[in-house]
Amino acid sequence: MNSANVGTNDVYCIGRRVVSGRRRLAVYACLGAFSLLAFAGGSRGAEAPPPNAKAMTATELYNLYRDKSWQWSDGAGLMQADGRRFTAWAGSGDKATWAEGRWTVNDKGRMCFKALWHSSSGVAPARTCFSHKRVGDTIYQKRDPSQNWYIFKHSPVAEGDEFNKLVSRDLVSLNLYKLRIAIKPATSRPKGKISRSKKK
Repeated sequence: MNSANVGTNDVYCIGRRVVSGRRRLAVYACLGAFSLLAFAGGSRGAEAPPPNAKAMTATELYNLYRDKSWQWSDGAGLMQADGRRFTAWAGSGDKATWAEGRWTVNDKGRMCFKALWHSSSGVAPARTCFSHKRVGDTIYQKRDPSQNWYIFKHSPVAEGDEFNKLVSRDLVSLNLYKLRIAIKPATSRPKGKISRSKKK
């Protein structure tokens, strides 16, 4: 399951249940994570890697993504080498979200983001993964678990390659700082009661 399953009681965010009985909170908290699903290869034609394509190693993936920002239409994600920290922001206004977590790589060609996404309606965890294969300097990518392969990086690099959206600049920290201040998650109050703060 790759999107929010808007049922009566449960909401899923990228394959896992994150909130039970709080549908609105989870859906808004997942908006930023869904941006990750939309920005990578969403409009590209399917092109399966040839039989001789090899899964990229953890070292290759680390060198590809470390200390890079990945741009998308309404935000960006930053993969820092220090502590494998992953931060991101997406959206604007009432739909603005920010995320903080980690990014991981393995020798099976997979790179994943695992983070908590914060919105004005609450916080929800999300995990997004991409698989990679290569033939020479050509890199193929697909979003897991079931999306189509496409060429992430041609050899030589083509103008429309998703690879070009990986930049060696921090496009996240300033917006993250602003959103941390601006976004104040809503807190639920018992019905029929007046909430009063207690002095400590």
